[in-house]
Amino acid sequence: MNKDQRSDRMLVGGFVSALLVAAVLFLALPTQTFSETENRVLQRPPELSWSHIWNKQFSQEAEAFVTDHFPMRTSWVRLKSEIEQLRLQQENNGIYKGKVGYLFEKFEQPDLAKAKAYAEAVRSWAEMHPEMNMSFMLAPTSIGMYPERLPWLASADSQLEVNAFVKEQLQGKLAFLNGFDFLRDAADGDRPIYYRTDHHWTTYGAYLAYAAYAKQMGWEPLPESAFNIETVSDSFLGSYHTRSQFSGVKPDSIEAYTPKKPLRTTVSIADDGTTSESLYDSSFLAKKDQYSYFLGGVHALMTIKTELPADDVQLDKLLVIKDSYAHSMLPFLTSHVQELHVIDMRYYNGNIGQYMKDNGIQQVLFLFNTTTFLESSELLKLGA
Repeated sequence: MNKDQRSDRMLVGGFVSALLVAAVLFLALPTQTFSETENRVLQRPPELSWSHIWNKQFSQEAEAFVTDHFPMRTSWVRLKSEIEQLRLQQENNGIYKGKVGYLFEKFEQPDLAKAKAYAEAVRSWAEMHPEMNMSFMLAPTSIGMYPERLPWLASADSQLEVNAFVKEQLQGKLAFLNGFDFLRDAADGDRPIYYRTDHHWTTYGAYLAYAAYAKQMGWEPLPESAFNIETVSDSFLGSYHTRSQFSGVKPDSIEAYTPKKPLRTTVSIADDGTTSESLYDSSFLAKKDQYSYFLGGVHALMTIKTELPADDVQLDKLLVIKDSYAHSMLPFLTSHVQELHVIDMRYYNGNIGQYMKDNGIQQVLFLFNTTTFLESSELLKLGA
């Protein structure tokens, strides 16, 4: 055996050994359901059934499962990012490094067939409950609002068109609030309405959403002067930074708006039976997922009850079906609503129609961002 053959065999042997180690770690390490660093639900093990194999759902979910649970995934992403930056690349792991310090998640070729199916599920469910007053708020993400801030030669499909498409599918069965309408005027101002390193809107962006919903409901939104506005963190590096691991990124600040007129509020988490008298969990400010400072993060079902003077009560009960964009917006609603019932359908498997009946709920707000809505197959469970 010559020297070149030995080198080739050593290289192949090392590669095979690395794959075997990765496979052992993949099987041995516990499976997580939620990524704290990325602040998102991880792919669950795929369901093996003939229907899933036939429609290719099994292979798609299996690929996503392996990707999400690959051993030391975050470290590999960081290494890849460092190599890409040395090559002057402006994209890593689906995240662009844009202008003015912004990171953006790719938004390309939205599946309008899925958007139509999810919107039709919401519309059909609204038709099943004509006695309910329902609103649907759809907020763009930062790439939808700021496509001009993408790096050179990068592009994105229009979230404005997607929002208009969803509105058309709802066919007037729900009052539609388009985030472009209430965010656009503030988009080029000095105060950020989106975090630069995360997929959420800032508390100021959430305030604008609250004001728009209040006006749509016929309420007088509280002015910002009615709140004490405090910066609770200036070290927030959000989900976009975690996914991309770009270096030299300036952290975001997180603000909290607390009413100058004190309110007594009780938050009950049905998932674990715990209660709290605060809408905020400051323990998360010392963790990676600082956005979970708002309401303590993601829960299947929670109720928020506020003791309001009779003159301040605009609504007795409101059901909010949402993604995590709602977390920084809901505290504003406690100044008007006595009981907020909050459901995240990614985790809640109960019959929502029966839940509304059991709890005497007549008002519903759907609140999603455009990107999450396009991935919200859980909405198909509404008719169950």
